[in-house]
Formats: sequence, structure tokens, C-alpha cells
Amino acid sequence: MGIELRKAAVTDGMDIYEMLQELPADENGFINQAAGMRFHEYKEWLKGKVQNAEQTGIVDGWKVPATTFWLFEDGRPVGCGSVRHFLTDKLLEQGGNIGYSIRPSDRNRGLGKVLLSLLIDESRKMGIDRLLLTIHNGNTPSLHVALANGGKIEKTTEERNYVWITL
Repeated sequence: MGIELRKAAVTDGMDIYEMLQELPADENGFINQAAGMRFHEYKEWLKGKVQNAEQTGIVDGWKVPATTFWLFEDGRPVGCGSVRHFLTDKLLEQGGNIGYSIRPSDRNRGLGKVLLSLLIDESRKMGIDRLLLTIHNGNTPSLHVALANGGKIEKTTEERNYVWITL
């Protein structure tokens, strides 16, 4: 099985677009902003994603730099994820460093565990030494994925688990 993680690029095409249209717009806190976009809107959105990875500070009072990645299996996109380069106080409560999702038609095959592992590797390359994942209480699969990747639950509220992974 050929697994590859690729950074989002302005040249990304129809294969990524189709995957993003399959992913829900908002599922367990993972927001897919490209859901329902027309192809030309998606291409503009991609430009913003690439620019966001290159920013260094906070934009508009809240947007921190984040790098978006696509998970490919045998040349086909099967998932996506994002790594926030640092956290604000608000992101420590809602959001965390990493968000990810696997295409619904490719779930339950261990790809979430692989994707998170690769995102952790990318975070390490960015110089991040500790990652926070905020996982909705009902999202048991993601909690299992985080724990399998070395995560430790440090706090649980009525809404979510706060899972830290030390790199």
C-alpha cells in the first residue's frame, strides 16, 4: 500500500476537490470549508490555504498559521489534515493543533491512525514539541486514534477530551 502525505498546493486539482465534496461540512468539530464549493471557488480557497501555511503571526486577530495536508493511498486522496503552528488561548479551549478527517468511503481501515502519525511527524519538523487535539466526547474513533499515537487525556469536559501528544 503506497501511502503519501502531500502539502496543499495551488496546483491541486479535481481529485482533491472531489474528496472534499465527499467530506461533511462539519463533523465532530472538523470543519470542511470547501464542502459545497464550486470548482473555481475551491481553487481560490486553495490559494488561501497555501498562504496561511506561510504566514508567521496572527491574522485578523485570531487566525494562526496552519499547514494543510492531503493523505494519498496508491495515488488517490483519502484524507486531509491541518497542523496549526501555535495556539492562542481560544484554540487551547476549542480547536487544538491538529484536525483531520478520512473520506467516508475509506474509513475503518486504519487510515486515521496513519494520517495522524504523519501529521505528528510534520509537526516535529516544524519544531512543535507538544500537540493538543480537542476531541468531541462522542467521537470514539478519533479518541482511539489519538491514544494509539501516544496521546494522553489531560482533561475532559461535557463537550470534549483534551488529548496532548508530546513529541
